[in-house]
Amino acid sequence: MLTPMTTNFVGRLRANDQAAWFELWETFGPVVRSQLTKWGKGRIGSQTVQDLSQETLAALSESIDRFDPTRGARFSTWLLAIAKHVLGDELDRRQALKRGGNHKPAVQHEDWMACDRGLPADAQYEAAVFRAKVEAAIRLVEKESDFTDFTIFSLRVLEGKPGKEVADSLGVSEPTISRRLAKVRDCLRSKLQEVVAIYSFTEDERTEAARNGLVPPPKNTQAVHDDALFDEAIAEIYHRQMDLRRQDQAQRLSDRDPG
Repeated sequence: MLTPMTTNFVGRLRANDQAAWFELWETFGPVVRSQLTKWGKGRIGSQTVQDLSQETLAALSESIDRFDPTRGARFSTWLLAIAKHVLGDELDRRQALKRGGNHKPAVQHEDWMACDRGLPADAQYEAAVFRAKVEAAIRLVEKESDFTDFTIFSLRVLEGKPGKEVADSLGVSEPTISRRLAKVRDCLRSKLQEVVAIYSFTEDERTEAARNGLVPPPKNTQAVHDDALFDEAIAEIYHRQMDLRRQDQAQRLSDRDPG
């Protein structure tokens, strides 16, 4: 079954909640565009890639209420199937125009809801989808956190600056830095679980954060060590996601400025 958080988000999409649409686009747009560019192999430009990625997310919201998680597809797999569909439809349309004929758009089939062995849902793609979820959680934390608290988190974790350097630059003590960092870290752990719940169709997806070491440490463990590992994992994921966004932006700019 879909979780209540997933169901609520789907309801917002189908009610044309613009904030929900923006959230979906902001979170997964770069991943979808990257996959479409890879599949297109130079046959489609960045504007077409952007249009097709929007169509992919629109198709997701239109058919998500028919999704049957018992048939084995993850959110990421289904998203990939829809992206493959819209790209194939676009390429078929172009071929039809070259032949001077008409093109009838392909119909979405229910069998997309099952795992398609022909889809290249490799580890690289799955990791990109998970990184997008982590970034979405970080954005939520930034919006809800005190400015100074998030600045400390950003400097210590995302930029990897030493605690003493951050304390000196902000004019506070190192214990204060540690305390305020812990506050943001706890908030991020909570938000990460929320985001994963929203975009999870299967139990395998709901345990993804745990498999990546991004869950609160159990009691009576070396919490400091666990926090350090959490911070390290978050930083690595964040920087790889920023690399994806820079590549995405560069691709769009290069197509707009051929000179």
